[in-house]
Amino acid sequence: MSENTDRRATGRHGEQLAREYLLSIGYQHICSNWRCPRGEIDIVVKDGETFVIVEVRTRRSDTTEWAWMSIDPRKQATLEIIAYQFMETQAADSAWRIDVVAIALPRSGKPIIEHAQDALNW
Repeated sequence: MSENTDRRATGRHGEQLAREYLLSIGYQHICSNWRCPRGEIDIVVKDGETFVIVEVRTRRSDTTEWAWMSIDPRKQATLEIIAYQFMETQAADSAWRIDVVAIALPRSGKPIIEHAQDALNW
C-alpha cells in the first residue's frame, strides 16, 4: 500500500470515528465531505440549532499531539473561508462554529479522540 493510499485510509477511518463520537454526544449529522473550490469540510453536524463545521485530524500515534499541531494558522484561515462558503448555502442567520476532532490511532489499544469546540477562538 502506498503512503498516499495509507494516509487516505487513515483519514477515512478517523472521519468515521469522529462521526460516531459526534453522534454519541447528541449531534445530528448533516453531511460529510462537503466540497467547494477552496477545499472540503470533513463533517457538518448540528448541535441543537447551531451548525458545526468539523475538521478531523487523524494521526497514527500514541497521542493526539501531532493531530493538534497540524492545525496551523494557515489551516485555521482556510477552514474559516470554507465554513463561510458552506454557510452561504444555508439559512443566512443560522448560528455556526468550527470544531476540531483530533484522533490518535496507537499501535495497540483504543483510538484516542479529543474534541475542541469553537476552534476559531483558540
